[in-house]
Amino acid sequence: MAKGRDVRVAVVTGASAGVGRATVRLLAQRGIAVALLARGRVGLDAAAEEVRSAGGRPLPIEVDVADYEQVVAAGRRIEAELGPIDLWINDAFSSVFAPFEETRPEEFRRAMEVTYLGYVHGTRVALSHMTPRDRGTIVQVGSALAYRGIPLQAAYCGAKHAIVGFTESLRCELLHERSGVRVTMVQLPALNTPQFDWLLSRLPRHAEPVPPIYRPEVAARAIVGAADRPYRREYWVGTSTVLTILGNRVAPGLLDRYLARTGYRSQQTGRPADPDRPNNLWHPLDGPGGRDYGARGGFAGRSHGHSPQAWLSRHRRLIAAGLAGTAAGLVAWRRH
Repeated sequence: MAKGRDVRVAVVTGASAGVGRATVRLLAQRGIAVALLARGRVGLDAAAEEVRSAGGRPLPIEVDVADYEQVVAAGRRIEAELGPIDLWINDAFSSVFAPFEETRPEEFRRAMEVTYLGYVHGTRVALSHMTPRDRGTIVQVGSALAYRGIPLQAAYCGAKHAIVGFTESLRCELLHERSGVRVTMVQLPALNTPQFDWLLSRLPRHAEPVPPIYRPEVAARAIVGAADRPYRREYWVGTSTVLTILGNRVAPGLLDRYLARTGYRSQQTGRPADPDRPNNLWHPLDGPGGRDYGARGGFAGRSHGHSPQAWLSRHRRLIAAGLAGTAAGLVAWRRH
C-alpha cells in the first residue's frame, strides 16, 4: 500500500480553490505529481502554477465530477501521463444556502450529484486503478455536518451524511476482500474558503461560516496527514467538530432546538446579500473570463491558522507512547 512518502501520484478533486487548493500546495512540496480536477480553467491554471513552483508536477484537468464518464476519462489520462495513482482525495462540492422549501428540486439534485455522487464517481474510478494493484489510499473529505445537520444547508448536510454511509459500506467490503486499498475520512470544521462567495444563496444577508473558523491550510494538513496514516477510520479536525459530533450523539434533540434558535443568525453576516450575485452551482465562476478565487475566503481576520486538537489527533499514538514511557520512568524512579 502506497502511503506517506511512498506516494508518487496523487489526485485531488475540487483542486482549483478552497481546501482542495491548499491541499495540492502541500502535496506539491513533496515533489510528487499531482492531478488537479475541477471545472474552472482559471483556478486550475493558477493551482497548477503553484504546484509547479512548490516542486511538484501538475496535471490540471477540467472535470465535472457529477459526470461519471468525465471522471473515468480523467483517471485514464492521469495513469497514462503521470503513472499509477497512489492517492485519490475527494473534495469537490457545490451546494445551496437556503431553507429547504426555497431550494428548487433541480438545485437540490445538482448539489447531491456534485457533492455526493462526485465522491462515488471518484472512488469508483480510483478503485478501478488501485484494486488490480492491491494498493492505494482514498481520502474522503467530510465535515462535522456529516453527523449533525443544520438549518439552511439541507443539500450539503444530506450529501455529507450520504458519503459517511457509502464509505462505511465500502470499507466493510474492502476488509472482507482483504484488500490492500485503504479508505479514510476527514471531518472538518467551519473554514474560510471561497464557498461563501460563490455558492448559490437565497439568504437575505451574506452567508458566513459558523465560528470558530479555521484557515483551509488547517484542513489541508489534516487531509495529508490522513493520507499518511490511512489505517484509522476517520479524523476529526477542530474542537468544534469534536463537540458537534459528540454532542449530537448525547443530546440531538437539544441541538435541534439550539440550532433552530441560532442557526439562521450564525450563518449570516450583517451585510445584505446581492440577489443578482452569480453562483457556481451550474457553471464555474473561475472559468474563462472569470477570476482565480484561491484557497481563502473573505474571513481572514476571524480564522485560526492552527488546531491543537487536530495535531493531537494525528499524533495520538506518539503521545500515548510518550505518556506510557513517562509513567514507566516515574514508576522506576520511585522504586529506586
